[in-house]
Amino acid sequence: MKKALLLLPLFLMTIVAFSQELNFTVIINSDRSRIQNTDVFNQMKTSFEQFLNRRSWTTDEFRGEERIKGNLLITINEVPQVGSYNATVQIQTVRPVYGTNFESLLFNFADRNWNFEYIESQPLEFNRFTYLNNISSLLAFYAHIALGMDYDSFQSRGGDDFFEIANDIVNNAQKSGRQGWGQSTSDRRNRYWLINDIYISSVFSKIRDAYYLYHRQGLDILQTQPNQAYQNILESIRILAEANKAQPNGIFTISFMDAKSDEISQILKNAPLDIRTEAVELLLEVDPNNAKKYNDLLKS
Repeated sequence: MKKALLLLPLFLMTIVAFSQELNFTVIINSDRSRIQNTDVFNQMKTSFEQFLNRRSWTTDEFRGEERIKGNLLITINEVPQVGSYNATVQIQTVRPVYGTNFESLLFNFADRNWNFEYIESQPLEFNRFTYLNNISSLLAFYAHIALGMDYDSFQSRGGDDFFEIANDIVNNAQKSGRQGWGQSTSDRRNRYWLINDIYISSVFSKIRDAYYLYHRQGLDILQTQPNQAYQNILESIRILAEANKAQPNGIFTISFMDAKSDEISQILKNAPLDIRTEAVELLLEVDPNNAKKYNDLLKS
């Protein structure tokens, strides 16, 4: 009986470990802050990582190797007063490709307006239905975006539940009046427009179908069914181009290309000429800033 009681805590610890879904690294660049004592930023890094990585965000079980890898790159631009920070954030997540050692950059987004208050040893809590502070709201928002994007890449529209929560976080945070949560027309690269395009917009939410086609029906079968994989990757680009034609320069479109432009230009090098030709024509419309790398596909 005593042995059983000793084993029970280990069993519970195993369940908790397996139910943690994220494996994020937080990197804080404080060079612009002009603060000599950087201990606060070391504590901030630890606190943010623990909030993201030690919390159970779903009811699904994740093995250690299945946890979603990501980076949260925080640049402190200004410290207007003690304990108050203005920052920009870049969020990146990767996804393994089936049957390979390759990790595909799944999501890449730059959030330019984040101001928050932090004191050392500050506890961070999250409530889906209540805005508590600008730290937990932003971290929880991107945790659910990361989960939603990952689930979408394995199952068609598989991220719905996570995007619904991310949308709730935005709606609650709007009441705070903080930058990045509102329906600003001058700054569309913010949290409001990101979740709007992913989850609400009938035009841009179709790009979620492109994520599934590109990853699960494209990259994951590229080694075993290359012809079908290339066709599905091309179809994902068609969906992206259709959304961009309906409403140019949407933030979800830009985010897709920020993550995928280099990868697409490498993967399609071995595709049949007809697929490369159509893909390049579409990519030049969607992402003209990277015209050279796409045009190079027709030279190989």
